[in-house]
Amino acid sequence: MSQEGEITYGEAIEKASASIHRFPLIPIRGIPLMNYIAQNWDSIWAFCPDPSDLLIATYPKAGTTWTQEIVDLLLHNGDAEACRRAPTPVRSPFLEIFSPPPIPSGLDFLNKMPPPRVIKTHLPFQLVPLGFWENKCKTIYVARNAKDNMVSYFHFDCMNLTQPEPGPWEGYIHKFMRGELSWGSWYDHVKGYWAEREKRNILYLFYEDMKENPRREVVRIMKYLDLSLSDDVIDRIVELTSFKKMKENPMANYTFIPTPVFDQSISAFMRKGEVGDWMNHFTAEQSKMFDEDYEKQMKEANIPFRTNI
Repeated sequence: MSQEGEITYGEAIEKASASIHRFPLIPIRGIPLMNYIAQNWDSIWAFCPDPSDLLIATYPKAGTTWTQEIVDLLLHNGDAEACRRAPTPVRSPFLEIFSPPPIPSGLDFLNKMPPPRVIKTHLPFQLVPLGFWENKCKTIYVARNAKDNMVSYFHFDCMNLTQPEPGPWEGYIHKFMRGELSWGSWYDHVKGYWAEREKRNILYLFYEDMKENPRREVVRIMKYLDLSLSDDVIDRIVELTSFKKMKENPMANYTFIPTPVFDQSISAFMRKGEVGDWMNHFTAEQSKMFDEDYEKQMKEANIPFRTNI
């Protein structure tokens, strides 16, 4: 999108910020979604992608923006300037997002973009429009261990003034365990894509693996996309998508969202990006309670999550 388009997007958010508040959740097929998404569900469900489109799917705060940036750089041969052409949600639209006018919806952006497009979603597998599977679109799913994911989501819900009030940490743990947050249950989300990964040719990645060996995972994504880039370009992409570099990148750090929407004085959108930060939040008692519930909910899933590296 042009510089003019970029300004229009920022201006649209500024204009709408007076009508921004913490939107209530409305269930769609049992999954709690923000009311603007729920009210526009029919048009989201009817979206039909091109077979060349790529879907990046995650539970919120599991490495979405990181993966979007890696993919954009891979598709542009590591050209940092090309990847600063617009903010993340303009380059890689958020499929289901709807906000108060005049903020463009994800579908508005997608309808103006020629394929192939890189599309972001937080929808659980069963709510992804069927066209993605019918057209055999490539899909990258990123999963993050439950404890770190919950900590990151809690801080995000504190600063994202469109999400329901998170309340105190002690209560948030129970909301997370019961799947009462936007986009529903973490447990069902990670299990849903895991169960379908082979049948649907989903590249299922783990946040912890990406932190442990980012180069290895960038190469995995590159191969999945049928690309072949030089070692120098791969090294550059790894550097450009480090947490430090992305936190400083105004096209990726969400500082383009005004304070009445994302109040980064409460918590940065890119806060820590660590594995094991949950240990700074859970008491021993909370951790024990959570682990017992986790065992029940993940009993037969056999997904190899790690809570530290």
